[in-house]
Parts: sequence; C-alpha cells; structure tokens
Amino acid sequence: MTIAAQTTSNDYQILVEPISGLIEARRGSTVLARTSRALVMYETRLSPVVYFPMEDVLAPMRPAANFQTFCPFKGTASYFELECDGEWLERAIWCYPHPLPESAALEGYVAFMPGIADEIDTGGAPLRNSPDRSISGPLVDWLLREAPSIKTPEELTAAFARRLVKEGVAVSRLSVLIWSLHPMIAGRRYVWTRDDNKIESFEALHEGIRTSEAYKTSPFYHVSQGRGGVRQKLDANPEEFQFSIMGELREKGATDYVAMPMPFSGGQINILTLASDHPKGFTTANLGLIFECSSILSRLYEVFALKGNAQVLLETYLGARTGARVLGGEFRRGDGDVIDAAILFCDLRSSTRLETELGRDTYLDLLNHFFETTTDIVNAHNGEVLKFIGDAVMAIFPVSKGHSEACHQAVRSSLEIVKQLVNPDEGEFPPIECGIGVAFGDVTYGNVGSKERLDFTVIGSAANLAARLSDYGKTVGQSIVVASGVCDDPDLNPKFLGSLELRNVTRPVEAFALPVEDNI
Repeated sequence: MTIAAQTTSNDYQILVEPISGLIEARRGSTVLARTSRALVMYETRLSPVVYFPMEDVLAPMRPAANFQTFCPFKGTASYFELECDGEWLERAIWCYPHPLPESAALEGYVAFMPGIADEIDTGGAPLRNSPDRSISGPLVDWLLREAPSIKTPEELTAAFARRLVKEGVAVSRLSVLIWSLHPMIAGRRYVWTRDDNKIESFEALHEGIRTSEAYKTSPFYHVSQGRGGVRQKLDANPEEFQFSIMGELREKGATDYVAMPMPFSGGQINILTLASDHPKGFTTANLGLIFECSSILSRLYEVFALKGNAQVLLETYLGARTGARVLGGEFRRGDGDVIDAAILFCDLRSSTRLETELGRDTYLDLLNHFFETTTDIVNAHNGEVLKFIGDAVMAIFPVSKGHSEACHQAVRSSLEIVKQLVNPDEGEFPPIECGIGVAFGDVTYGNVGSKERLDFTVIGSAANLAARLSDYGKTVGQSIVVASGVCDDPDLNPKFLGSLELRNVTRPVEAFALPVEDNI
C-alpha cells in the first residue's frame, strides 16, 4: 500500500511506502533499532532512505541542542544524539516533527545519518531505485537557449522569475544574493516582486555583513555557511520560525518560503530565495523544477560574477581608466599609447620616524589614510592614481580638454591633498606632511615588464621629473613644487625657485613652489 505519493509525470517525486517484515539497523554488533513498521522514502535522484518509528529505536537518545536543517520537500528537521557502546554520537538521527504534506507519513519516524548504522537489514525485502528522470521541459530549454543572451544579472533575475510564473509556479517574490570580490562590497542582491513586476538591486557592505544581527539571524547566513537550504511554511508551525524575515513575509501574505544554495564552480555558496502567496504554497513539483534549473542558473550568474570580479579587481589594483583598458584587451607587453598628461607624484614625509613612533599597526592605518585621501581627491579632479610606490602615490591627469585643464586639475588636487592631510578630521589622525611634484609632458601609457608579469604604468621624462620635484621640495621646505608651464594662475602666487639641477634629469628645470599657506 502506498502511503504518500507525488506521481505527476516528469515531476520531482517523493514516494513513501511501508516495508514488510522485521527491519533492523545495526552498528557493529549493536542493534540500534528494530521494527516491523518501517517506511522507505524514494525521492528523485536520491538513494532510498529507511525510516523507523521513534519508539522502536533501542539505543538511548537525546535532543541535539540548537541545531536544525530545512528540507524543501519534507520540512524542518530536528536531530538527536545517540548512545552506542558508551559513546554519544552527535546528530546521529533526524526526524520531521511537522512534515510537509508530501511527506506527512514521516511524522513520528526517524532516519539514521550516513555512517551511523553500518547496516540496515531489510530481511530480504527489496528496495527499488529512486526515480531518475528528466523533469525540466521548457524552462531549462529557455535557460539553455535564450537566457545566455541576457546582458545583466538584474535582467536575468526578472526574466527567470517571470518564466517561473509562466510555468505555473506561484512565485510572489524572488531574490538572488551573489557574493563578490570587492574591497568594500560583500555581495549584490537582486530582488523581484510579482505585484509591481520590478527588479531592485542592493549592495551589501562587508562592514554591515560582519556586524549586522539581522544578517546573522537570516536564511542567507544559514545557507552561506554550507548548512543546506531553508524551507518554511508560513501558515503553520510558527515555533519553527528561526528567521526574522519569516514574520515580515507572512504579514505581506506569503504562505511559503524557500532559500536554496547556488554554488559556483569554485565552491562559493550564493543564495536563491523564493516566496509564494498561493494558499497551498509551493508544490513538490514546483521546487523540483527549480532545483533542476539551479545548476544552469548558477553558471549564468557565475559568468556575470566573473566578469564583474575581473572589472572590480582591475579597477582596484590599476584604477578605473587603466582597468578598463586592460579589460578591453590591452594586456600584451608593449600595448600602450603616447599621451600628453600632467603627472602628480606625492610622497609621505618622515615615514620612517612615523613608523617608529606610532608602531607598525597604527602606522599602516595612517598610511592607508594617506593613500585614501590622495586617491579620493585625484579621482574627484578627473585624474587617476596609477600606482602606490612604497609610501608614495603616482597619479596621471591625461589631456582631454587641453593642457591648461589637465595642469589645473593636478594643481587643485595637490592643494586639496595638502589641506586635508594637514587638517585631518578631529581626533582621527594626526596632521601629515607630504611632498608633491607636478610635471607635464608626453609619456608612454601602457604595459611594460616580462612576458609573464606586466605592469601598466607611465614611462617618460615627465614622470621622472614629477618624482624629482617632490624630492627637491624637502630640501627647501616646500610641500608643492611644479615644473614651469604647469601653473599659470597668478592668484595662486607661485614662487619661482630658479633653474634647478635635479638628480637623473639631464637638463636644468625651471620650477615654482606653490605657497600652501596662501592657498588652503
């Protein structure tokens, strides 16, 4: 006699049947359970599982504290420890106190975790293979043929949700969380709602994720820690609600909630969540279809993530403008252009003394503050930090609107950098002294290095000159020194320093100091 079945053709199937005869579970010579009322569950693509009535477990057992898992087809699972030969085995058996309708026959039954029972003796009663069939149909065909042409993860999320609705799945809300490789952003979340048929995207910051209690008590945390998926019926058994979002969804009319892992090929666990407002929630067939699609869907998101991660990493290490060039294909040795640009070289002064006085950790915080301040100001003036060299920064201001504009942006950046470093926010960092040199000229902007290890940089006399002017400023007590032709604004009161003989510069260079006290 069949007790519970889900038998629609090509659907994900769960079938629970009785096993006739006396059934025993043994660990070595110890009989853990013995019954004549055993059940066997056949589930699509999984091995058959034998369930025993809880009262027919012979070994002592006790509840496993504060641990549950969630099966989208069977419900919330509770676990028990089991004593065998004087040893307590952790999370040795599981049961479903309130099984979902498809698995209602399992109420009051338990099953042994793999490795706990060495043998389950069915007394010769045969067990069949679980169903193993194609359950995909048009939705997977769409994922294979049409979805790969979608351009953004936002569009993919909305399109997949709409296809589910078209296939008869009562999805009222769908979200995807994809973790990222970004120094500030932990991940991006895409949320689609059926009522307004719109997609919204959100960024989750590393700092917020680490400190947010809401995240730590959310299904996202549970799934991302590798603990499996989550399934909770929102119209029954509220004592099982471990996550705050369940109450919020229930108030909005949701009846069922599922969160499932979407692993990438490298092992990163992302999360797909779905809510339903159908009176009966999701069916086994609904969720089986989504599980069937999840591996393909994961690969599509992984393509987006890899492209996004490549862009983020290139921008993080090379800067936005340079990163875009490399991503666009300029990654061979010798690729590059000769361009006119203003070059700014900013060096932290007294760094050896600062490290000694402050200690390594505090000094590193100060150094990062120096780099961040410089980078933010350069970016705000249409420049780009090309590299950090020890405790120095080299930035470039390419000509886009003429020589004067590039030099003006470099000069304004220099003045703003000195101002913010000398006058930091109260109490956060001490005042910092720096030396800045600015020069203008044509430079080669591109790849240099070995065949296997390249650096995207600028090569040319203007880059060398900017560094030498920064060094020279130390000898004359000036924070900003610029080459002739860089600053033609009399309001900045440039002070002529003469024709300078600089190390590794072949000809004398006329230079000017910009009096900081007059301009900040």
